[in-house]
Amino acid sequence: MPTVIVPVGLSMGPRYRYVRPPDPTPECYEIHLGDDLVELTETEAAVWAAAFVDAERHAKLAVNRKSLIQLVQTAPKPEPRAAEIVDNLIARGLLVEFDPEGDLEPVFRRHKLLPLGQGLGSTADEPHLHRIGFANQPILAIPNAVYGLWSFSYHSSDLWDACTFYAAADEEELEVGEEPLGLTAENIAREVGLQLPILLATNCAFLDPVVSDALA
Repeated sequence: MPTVIVPVGLSMGPRYRYVRPPDPTPECYEIHLGDDLVELTETEAAVWAAAFVDAERHAKLAVNRKSLIQLVQTAPKPEPRAAEIVDNLIARGLLVEFDPEGDLEPVFRRHKLLPLGQGLGSTADEPHLHRIGFANQPILAIPNAVYGLWSFSYHSSDLWDACTFYAAADEEELEVGEEPLGLTAENIAREVGLQLPILLATNCAFLDPVVSDALA
């Protein structure tokens, strides 16, 4: 499985100067990242936003560092410094790479998953999938286990802790006569890792870095 690349943080939009006459050029673009509000230039913000653009390819786990750079370099307004800017955003924690079928614990322990959007439940035709959307319009449908974790993950200290909690609940919430499914943090994380790019690309969730105080 090739390594994918996904955005980290929540866009807070452009910030304009308090001047008259109004200056049409934003002073900066702000990203909520952990306990900080990070300022990006227009070019940096455009490259970061490009990591959201192709939801269809994210669903196929086909967006990686190389394809992201190529997208930026061939955009209507090409950016020749795309590779340098992508590397800088990775170093600043605004983009993260991971292998959805590899060891997910290190990257999951460094991030929290926070749900966005509206939970729209399952359907009679597809009871094994739950939908997420906006204004009662579904955007995507994900497996039940990932949907459950998505809805509760903000309670956990990090994404790996959320996977561990969800796996433990498999045995703790059994009805009389029910057999456990044998869930583990590893297999829950694998399911989440496969769905994470499309969750982020559709703005149905965002990753936030775990702040250092929380790691202490």
